Amino acid sequence: MTTKLDQLTGWLKERKITEVECLISDLTGIARGKISPTNKFLDEKGMRLPESVLLQTVTGDYVEDDIYYELLDPADIDMFCRPDPAAVFLVPWAIEPTALVIHDTYDKMGIPIALSPRNILKTVLKLYADRGWQPIVAPEMEFYLTKRCEDPDLPFQPPVGRSGRQETGRQSFSIDAANEFDPLFEDMYDWCEAQGLDLDTLIHEEGTAQMEINFRHGEALHLADQILVFKRTMREAALKHNVAATFMAKPMTGEPGSAMHLHQSVVDLETGRNVFSNAEGSMSELFLHHVGGLQKFIPELLPMFAPNVNSFRRFLPDTSAPVNVEWGEENRTVGLRVPDSDPHNRRVENRLAGADANPYLAIAASLLCGYIGMVEQIPPSQPVKGRGYERRNLRLPLNLEAALERMESCTALERYLSPKFIRGYVAVKRAEHENFKRVISSWEREFLMLSV
Repeated sequence: MTTKLDQLTGWLKERKITEVECLISDLTGIARGKISPTNKFLDEKGMRLPESVLLQTVTGDYVEDDIYYELLDPADIDMFCRPDPAAVFLVPWAIEPTALVIHDTYDKMGIPIALSPRNILKTVLKLYADRGWQPIVAPEMEFYLTKRCEDPDLPFQPPVGRSGRQETGRQSFSIDAANEFDPLFEDMYDWCEAQGLDLDTLIHEEGTAQMEINFRHGEALHLADQILVFKRTMREAALKHNVAATFMAKPMTGEPGSAMHLHQSVVDLETGRNVFSNAEGSMSELFLHHVGGLQKFIPELLPMFAPNVNSFRRFLPDTSAPVNVEWGEENRTVGLRVPDSDPHNRRVENRLAGADANPYLAIAASLLCGYIGMVEQIPPSQPVKGRGYERRNLRLPLNLEAALERMESCTALERYLSPKFIRGYVAVKRAEHENFKRVISSWEREFLMLSV
C-alpha cells in the first residue's frame, strides 16, 4: 500500500530534487528550519528543532526568562517536525533543483506543539469538522514595491518601472501602472504556477506602487501554506529585478496600508451547502451569528490580525482602512463587508487583518471568532448603510499594548485556544514592543532635538 510519504518520495525523485528546505512558521510568520540534501531528508523523514524557535521574536530575541521557562523545558529540548506531504512546493528560483516542505511540530510523545501557528489553525479547523462544517476562505494580499535601500533610517521610495520613471500619485486599478513592472510579475506568475499556488487576479491598489494578489477560494490550511510560500516568492521575484517587496502593514507615510482581506464562508460537509444561506436564499441565522462572533471577538484577538507596532498605523483616521468591526452589505468602509453575491456564494470579508499578519494565525483567529458566534448564537449589530469610518461603538483597541492586554485578559478564549499559546504569543509580542521602544525615531529627532 502506497503511503503519502511514499508519494512524497516519488515526487522528489521524479523532479530530481537535490535539496529540501524543511521549514515551519514561527509566531511572527518567519520561515525557520533546515536545508537538507534530499537523500538525508528521505532517510530521516523529518527534522528536529529546538522548541525555543517558537518563542523567538521578529528580531531573533527571546521572551523574558520567567515566561520562557514557564512555557518551555529548561533544558531547551527539541521538538519533532514531520513533513506534510500535502504541503510540498518547488523553489523555482533556486540554482539547484530544490523543494520546500512545510512540517508539523510534535513533542516526543507525538502531541502537537501548542505554540505552533499551523497547529493552532488545525485546532480551529477541527472545531468546525466536529460540527460537520468546513470553512472556505479566499485571501487577498496587498503589498508595496519599493526601491532597494540599505539604510533603515531612510523612508521607502517608489521603484523605477520600465518607463525609467518613478510612479507618482494614486493609480488604483491602473493597468498601465501595473504593466510598469511586467517583467517582475511575469516571473512571479511563472514561479507561482510552478509551485501550484492558486492565484486569481493582480490589481494595482490605491497606494504608489501598491499591488494586490487575490487567491482563489479553497481549504483554509492549504491557503495559509500558500500565503507563506507566496510571500517568499514575491520577495524573491522583486529582488531578481532589483526592487524590494514589503508586506508591512503601513510602510510609507501618507500612503494607504496593506491588508490581508479574508473572505470566509462555511459549507456543510454532508450536503456541500453553504450554511450562510437559507433554502430560499436569505441570510441564515448561522451567518448572522458568524458575523456576531467576528464583531465580539476580533477586538479580543486583534494582535493575531495586527501583530506589530506598525500594524496600528494602518488604523489611523483617513488611511482608507476600517477602524471598527461594524458590518454592512457591499460596504468597504466597515471592518466586515458582505459582498453582493448569490446565496450559494454568500460570505463575509474580514478587512481588518494586516498583510504583516502570520497567515496561519490570522485565518485561525478569523474563523474562530465566527465559530464562537455560531455555537454561542451571538447576534450581530444592525448593518451599516453608508459611511462607517466614524462609527465609534465597535472600535478597536488603539495600540498594540492595549490589544495585548485585552487578548491576555479574555478568559472566554481559553475554552477554544491553548492558554499556553495565548501566554506565549502575548509574551513574544511584548518582547518585540519593548525592543521597539528602545529605538529613537526620526520624528523625535526632527521635532524634539531643538524644541524642548
